[in-house]
Amino acid sequence: MTDNAPDTLTIDIYSDVVCPWCAIGYGQLTKALDELDGEIAAEIRWRPFELNPDMPNEGEDQAAHLARKYGRSPEEGSKVRGHMKDVAEGAGVSLSYEGDDEAPPAMMWNTRDCHKLLGFALEQAGPKVQTELKLALFKAHFNQRRSLADREGLLDIAASVGLHRQAAKAALDDADLEARVVAEEQQAWDLNISGVPAMIVNGKFMIPGAQSPETYVNALRRVAEKSRAVS
Repeated sequence: MTDNAPDTLTIDIYSDVVCPWCAIGYGQLTKALDELDGEIAAEIRWRPFELNPDMPNEGEDQAAHLARKYGRSPEEGSKVRGHMKDVAEGAGVSLSYEGDDEAPPAMMWNTRDCHKLLGFALEQAGPKVQTELKLALFKAHFNQRRSLADREGLLDIAASVGLHRQAAKAALDDADLEARVVAEEQQAWDLNISGVPAMIVNGKFMIPGAQSPETYVNALRRVAEKSRAVS
């Protein structure tokens, strides 16, 4: 590496597709990496974390789910969602329905199949395509309110980022791939990750939660300095 070449860091992001703070965190991280352009480059890989691993296939109304899970009143829930949308807007992220028709109800889904496809994308096509798939799944959930339990719909999304549809279909039924997803989720718990997003930089430095771009800039610079010191 020449003196003018940027430091390259790996960033493993534990997250779930139905997690709004994960979308926000990625938006903030992207802003940070834009600021660090020419100084630090990143290879981003998405790791699985299921917020609701026991969610039935038919899903659950989002407002009812959050009220039950966190004990929030409808008014409290509305206030939290309003704040979250404001933060998302600042991060360059939309959490709003963007269809032409009347918005269907916001839902929560079982996301195991999503994580299997993300694992497949990383193994078969690499981090860049995996990130494209992750963003497409975020869009499907938050902006289009599509069912994440519909396998044909998921395969459409996979194909839209260039993944082979039949290979993706086989991945959904691949027991070994599912076992790897489960093992990575267990690894998250072994790392004391109980909420997402959680970013692991260079395999050892954790940045928990959705932080501001400035926080990411400072953290990534510190990791780059430490990595240079031991190289």
